[in-house]
Amino acid sequence: MSETTLRELRVEVLAANLRIPQAGLATLTWGNVSGVDREAGVFVIKPSGVSYDELTEDDLVVVSLEDGGVVEGRLRPSTDTETHRCLYRAFPSIGGVTHTHSEHAVAFAQARVPIPVLGTTHADTFNGPVPVTSDLTAEQCAKDYEYNTGQVIVTMLEGDDRRAREVPGALVSRHGPFTWGATATASLENAIVCEAVARMALHTHTLRPAGATPPPRHLLDRHFTRKHGPDAYYGNP
Repeated sequence: MSETTLRELRVEVLAANLRIPQAGLATLTWGNVSGVDREAGVFVIKPSGVSYDELTEDDLVVVSLEDGGVVEGRLRPSTDTETHRCLYRAFPSIGGVTHTHSEHAVAFAQARVPIPVLGTTHADTFNGPVPVTSDLTAEQCAKDYEYNTGQVIVTMLEGDDRRAREVPGALVSRHGPFTWGATATASLENAIVCEAVARMALHTHTLRPAGATPPPRHLLDRHFTRKHGPDAYYGNP
């Protein structure tokens, strides 16, 4: 990897991490974003426990995609590093991963309830409910806990890269949301959407306590496909 490419990735990952508190997605240091350079076989991630107010480009850690070893950096990488690495290795389309403990998405994760599709705002990003994983077993918690946290997501999605592209996020049971995207920036934006639709779903169920129903499939498909896929027409180059 050239120095220019690594610097560009560092700049993007730093900017994405700094947006976590700006978007109201984290308390204290509860969140991290990474970005991968697959050609070089490395990813860049936030260091563990460093305040966003103090985070600099030099603090970011470069990690090997192959074995999780630190390639460059003076600080320890995020404790969630192995979860990020697991997702990168399982899903080739992923270029960035975000993990937060945003309030409303965590509420769904703790209740072990998928975030339902109740409107077109959800369907613009997620082609289906944001799913919840199974609980980790005692064995999975005792050894390689962080990697196994990623593995329960991979297992739930059956290692299907297409499913990962269509629903770019999951709730780890009793833990919180992980989102991903083609870039670090995209993964952070999907985390923002995940929290927003979780909040909207809770408000909707408050207004309709007997249970709100999903919109018709044709409406949801229209909103997803106008932003994603070969016939997408939302936005400008």
